[in-house]
Amino acid sequence: MLQDIITPARALLPGDAHAELRAQMNRSCRVTLLSGNLTANAKSETSGVSARVYRRGVYGFSSMAECSEEAAASVIRAADENARFMARRAPSPDKAPIAPIPAAAAAPAVPFDDPEQKYYTDFARAIDAYIAEKYPNLASRAVIATSDSMEKILAASDGVSGHTASPRSYIYVFLNSETTAGTPIELFEAYGGSGTFDANFTDPAALRESIDRLYEKLMQKREGVYADAGVKTCILSGTLAGMLAHEAVGHTVEADLVLGGSVAAHNLGKRVASEKVSLVDFAHTAFGRPAPLPVVLDDEGTPASDATLIRDGILVGYMNSRETAAHFGMTPTGNARAWMFSDEPLIRMRNTAILPGTDKLEDMIASVDDGYYLITTNNGQADTTGEFMFGVTFGYEIRGGKLGRALLDTTISGVAFEMLKTVDMVSDTVTWESSGFCGKKQPMPVGLGGPDLRCRVMVGGR
Repeated sequence: MLQDIITPARALLPGDAHAELRAQMNRSCRVTLLSGNLTANAKSETSGVSARVYRRGVYGFSSMAECSEEAAASVIRAADENARFMARRAPSPDKAPIAPIPAAAAAPAVPFDDPEQKYYTDFARAIDAYIAEKYPNLASRAVIATSDSMEKILAASDGVSGHTASPRSYIYVFLNSETTAGTPIELFEAYGGSGTFDANFTDPAALRESIDRLYEKLMQKREGVYADAGVKTCILSGTLAGMLAHEAVGHTVEADLVLGGSVAAHNLGKRVASEKVSLVDFAHTAFGRPAPLPVVLDDEGTPASDATLIRDGILVGYMNSRETAAHFGMTPTGNARAWMFSDEPLIRMRNTAILPGTDKLEDMIASVDDGYYLITTNNGQADTTGEFMFGVTFGYEIRGGKLGRALLDTTISGVAFEMLKTVDMVSDTVTWESSGFCGKKQPMPVGLGGPDLRCRVMVGGR
């Protein structure tokens, strides 16, 4: 765990301006087996300290790759000097002050330790051996055992100070084959979530049933067909609904991108989806359970709380930093986070999900005469207009209200705020994904999720 060099240096924070002092350590571990061959075996640790000071509408920032009281004092001085320099040359005296947060202390982080590297390699080898023995007809296979964590100690001149830690760990399994026509195909799945590797994975045999299901889908895909291109009635799985919530909607309602001219800038208070769609960026608890990647405190000293973005189809809010919250007259909810000690906090999503409805998936499928049930994705992209395109790696035809043949790779595309207006059925269960990174200027672990949605969407076909 990080040594607390922040508390002794807190007295050095300027008393006439908002200021933050942060010590941070990032750890990562990755073991990769490709068809049984060890191709990656790496472990890293990066730590340092940074400070940020806000004066007359501008921030000054400084960081140092050293965790010591001397380094803390140095970055505070440099950040304050930078803020004063910027304020003299780019003053914004008419700019609203940042949103105030009462001073308080957050609950301390729960201590954690990473297991030895051998634990990762042994676990990955056991998974790989099972796949190799049971499914020798695969063209290739890959098993990745990985973990990462961010540990931070934050002191804020006004706001909440505290010690937070957020480890997460996953096993990725990739299975490769080819269709009867000789076209290569692949499916993958990630297992795991919040917590250390040895806490999430205790017995390799526990993953066998899930791997068997993944192989079964791959064999269905071997006999798969291409979707017909065009606007179709589709059911998007919770995984795809979560991708939509994050990529095509979530980024447009991050307040810094709103100020940059995103489609959400002129839609606050307006209908952007059907009345069946509500969207929330959850902080640490969702639907009565811990969120996939809990956040209790952001890097500006704001205690994390849920941010409601769409309510019954109406855009009602943005995700904010303390600065943008003051600009829009909103309440900050703890969305400003930094990836490394040397990064300034940016407005980031945490656990963004469309809320469940009341429909049953089987009824949704039965309601579709000619369409598709689209289940998994391997990539997605969107821009600040809300226009998106996602790859779809697995799904089924729906013919006469029944699932048909598996699909080969395709895409879906559209404009989120228009496509969401076509949603007319929402399932009563939520699927979460949390194994990836959001790439907005800095990487950031995020969770995303949603229920199954029935909608009209453009399918790319072959």
